[in-house]
Amino acid sequence: MIVFRPATFGDVEHIHKLLNYYAKEGLMLPRARNSIYENLRDYILAVENNRLLGCGALHFVWDRFAEIRSLAVEPSLQKTGIGRQLVEHLEKEGIERGVTMFFTLTYQPGFFAKCDYIETAKDKLPQKVWKECVYCPQYPYCNEIAFIKTTVDYEPSQIKF
Repeated sequence: MIVFRPATFGDVEHIHKLLNYYAKEGLMLPRARNSIYENLRDYILAVENNRLLGCGALHFVWDRFAEIRSLAVEPSLQKTGIGRQLVEHLEKEGIERGVTMFFTLTYQPGFFAKCDYIETAKDKLPQKVWKECVYCPQYPYCNEIAFIKTTVDYEPSQIKF
């Protein structure tokens, strides 16, 4: 049975290995161990019998505004619904905390479109989104695709950038 739970310190090496496997394939940006440690509370895991099946993170950026990031599923388990379930868990947590708009920057646009995210121009996102970009190997030539998703409670006047 798959269990979705918060990440712990003991999970960092597994998360790092999974994320950077996809980074080496050019399918996502790499994450350094220190970034995973510093943002450990952001991560949830899909686990079965103590085996990491996938991970994802919910990173709060601003008032009612959060990023879905570092989403990865074990390669042999792609297209099994685990990724979508991780997104749903992250969105549920965000909504419980008051998030009304989610965004992601991705090289996997098809997946996020299936999760009801809408592609948007990166320049429509607030400057606060880009604060970590100086650490990115793609900086300043970002080629990720931006997607957003709003909740039923979203009102444009709520989010003030």
